Amino acid sequence: MDETNSLIEQRKAKLASLRAKGINPFANKFTPTETCDHARSNYVEGREVALAGRITAHREMGKSMFLDIKDQSGRIQIYAQKQALGDEQFDIFKHLDLGDFIGVNGVLFTTKTGEPSVKLVSFVILAKALRPPPEKWHGLVDTEIRYRQRYLDLMANDEVKKTFLLRSAIVREIRNFFHSRGFVEVETPMMQNIPGGAAAAPFVTHHNALGCNFYLRIAIELYHKRLLVGGIDKIFEIGKNFRNECLSRKHNPEFTMLEAYQAYGDYETMMELTQSMIVHIAQTTLGTLVIEHKDAEGKVTKTIDLTPNWRRVKYKDLVREKAGADWFEITSQARKERAVSLGAEIGKEYEDFEVTGAVFEKLIEPTLIQPTFVTHLPKELVPLAKLSPEDPTTVEVFECCINGQEVAPAYSEQNDPIEQRERLEHQAGGEQQKLDEDFLVALEHGMPPAGGMGMGIDRLCMMLLGQESIRDVILFPQMKPKG
Repeated sequence: MDETNSLIEQRKAKLASLRAKGINPFANKFTPTETCDHARSNYVEGREVALAGRITAHREMGKSMFLDIKDQSGRIQIYAQKQALGDEQFDIFKHLDLGDFIGVNGVLFTTKTGEPSVKLVSFVILAKALRPPPEKWHGLVDTEIRYRQRYLDLMANDEVKKTFLLRSAIVREIRNFFHSRGFVEVETPMMQNIPGGAAAAPFVTHHNALGCNFYLRIAIELYHKRLLVGGIDKIFEIGKNFRNECLSRKHNPEFTMLEAYQAYGDYETMMELTQSMIVHIAQTTLGTLVIEHKDAEGKVTKTIDLTPNWRRVKYKDLVREKAGADWFEITSQARKERAVSLGAEIGKEYEDFEVTGAVFEKLIEPTLIQPTFVTHLPKELVPLAKLSPEDPTTVEVFECCINGQEVAPAYSEQNDPIEQRERLEHQAGGEQQKLDEDFLVALEHGMPPAGGMGMGIDRLCMMLLGQESIRDVILFPQMKPKG
């Protein structure tokens, strides 16, 4: 029998012993009066408290015991005396193990070492843990275990828990920001008969009652534009998108998106909105606009300054800076050859705009650490945006790049139904079944000019919370099943 199984058997024996004594080791109810952190922060000698949490340390000293309990807020030390509890209760107390949940009633006091603690008067066992906690209770490092069994990661790593509590605060402040500006929060379908709004491979599911396939949405966009047609002028949604594509440091198949649309706005309206929102979130949740990213040893590796006003630069100008001032004057074949020589990965079937896109994504975007609005992208990349009047080969679009990756694209929305149909037909490559006719019909009823913005919440959290992998800001990232 291995060590873990032996410990499980020992714990099961304690569980059986407790039940034999008439003790329910999974008590139905205990109501703490405050958190552990509140008790420490509001220390008054002799004050009565009722606290609950998981046992994270256990020290036996003959006729007395010290243990630590921990809840979401933090930890506090508990002191138990045989004389105070009595023989029977003290014997029950000795059945406790690391990882068990207990509720305690007692009074606050300070130990000889100056530790604020609770002198135990009574207790109740709330949950008996049959498995021991991670070996490295104060710092689980095995990434496979951390991602597959996130609960162990949260138990062992306070910084991980802090990251996800801050993520929750970030999402809350996004909502507060949009509500303060008069936006209406909406919910739109996650199952769609035509996956639109982006160019990505969808996940397919089957609806038994309707007898047809549906797709998990790859983007929220087209349903929001229907709402603009219907007369809701300022809308936003925070929800899941799904793309049946690669897993990487920046990509998870299931991810959280924010999308927002404002009638009578444009890409510049969205630029102000995006900058103001991120600044608000950073200031409100983190208390600073200077974000430090650190390595495992705590050394600062990069600093991101979110102080307005952020840099604005055209896509073509960035490409010229990296790939040569003559990039857009040379032949398509010459561009391919130069892109390869620069280190970009070029597919055999790449169209000319895709070659330039590969140069941008591989060689330029990763260098944009400070907030940058990259504007006026090639029209082929964004078929749902309006053409730029000064350069019809581009569209009124920006990509907000921070921390070396795109955080938010936004644009002046195309509301010409004829132009929109032509560009979607070109994107579909003549496959009519890929056209969302219902959306096009809606557009023919008239959509006001509008600005729209999409933001990857996971990437935003990576940037704000100093995380270099998307898996470290998603509670349960996608993993290949064991076996």
